[in-house]
Amino acid sequence: MDTMIKQERKISPTLTLLALAVSAFAIGSTEFISVGVMPLIMQTFHVSLATAGLTVSVYAAGVMIGAPIFTSLTSRVPRKVLLLSIMITFIIGNLITAVAPIFSILLVGRVVAAFAHGLFMSVATVIAASVVDPMRRASAIATMFTGLTVATVTGVPLGTFIGQHASWRISFIVIALIGLVGLISNIILVPKELPMPAKIKRGSLMRMIKAPVVLLSLIVTAVGYGSSFPVYSYMTTIISDQGWSDSASVIILIIYGLAVAIGNTIGGRVANEKPLKVLMMMFGSMIPMMLLMLIGLQAQIFGLILIIVMGLLAFMNVPGLQLFTMQAAEKYTPNDVQMASAFNIAAFNLGIMVGSYVGGIVADGVSLYLTPVAGAIMATVALGLTWLLNRLHTD
Repeated sequence: MDTMIKQERKISPTLTLLALAVSAFAIGSTEFISVGVMPLIMQTFHVSLATAGLTVSVYAAGVMIGAPIFTSLTSRVPRKVLLLSIMITFIIGNLITAVAPIFSILLVGRVVAAFAHGLFMSVATVIAASVVDPMRRASAIATMFTGLTVATVTGVPLGTFIGQHASWRISFIVIALIGLVGLISNIILVPKELPMPAKIKRGSLMRMIKAPVVLLSLIVTAVGYGSSFPVYSYMTTIISDQGWSDSASVIILIIYGLAVAIGNTIGGRVANEKPLKVLMMMFGSMIPMMLLMLIGLQAQIFGLILIIVMGLLAFMNVPGLQLFTMQAAEKYTPNDVQMASAFNIAAFNLGIMVGSYVGGIVADGVSLYLTPVAGAIMATVALGLTWLLNRLHTD
């Protein structure tokens, strides 16, 4: 037994981060795959674009609700056991989605997978930050989130390709198999001796609400991260409407995913020391890009360039948003760092839910090409709130 413990201790932080990234890849694939196969789901169940958009917004709602609730309920479960349970639940959720006979059952499967997603991200973020030196925490979080960004590079385009040439149901089966790989990775590469979080005390939500910096950081996460989703949630439809073929759309999704991966890596590196100032620059860049989309999104080439630029900015803010929320919790509510991480994951997905829902309303009720208006408004609000947050935190 002593030998096994010693072997466990030899697992390097790099391998632990790799295991988390593999699992995040599976989870990222299922979170965004419905964007790629949304036209196919519309055809199968004969639903409108806004209704099909529920596959994004309902999933986000499941993560938003599930992250804090299940984080609280499972706070004393050993971290490795919890990770394995999460991935099993994730696999089951995707299999339900794959075999769904009606649209409502498909949404049930999405919610089950979303519950696993929310809990995984809140737990994995804290683990990633805890296994490296303090000055490398944003980079460690970015490494873990790389699984999500790689999913947009390869997972989402692959799922879209499979859906176009076989069936969207096969796409979700493939994602379940990727989840199985994530499960095996956790078994092999995640050590048993992971630090347990501090015991979650009752009233954590009220303590965070009473801490203005923590509360405002959660709001910034929701509004800022969600600013790309009024457009991104319907990107496949936009690309098709621009005149690109099915095969070209897969290539475009790959290029978009590469831009996301580059942006996430840059965001992790530049946010280590002064995340708030970096976030203001990111949100400030999102606003003119969205305004340009109002002019050029319908143009095939220029519109495509704008989409790629959006990909570069869309995930760049993730490491900084997650890091600052954890830093704020450590300073203002030190007993609630784990729950702050969970609530921030919920905030990310609140942003996705609001962004995709508002985008669907604009697309169905006005025009698909006016969705950037919603994105610009959200980015402007995020910029203003981040400026205020920087003043409060500095003071």
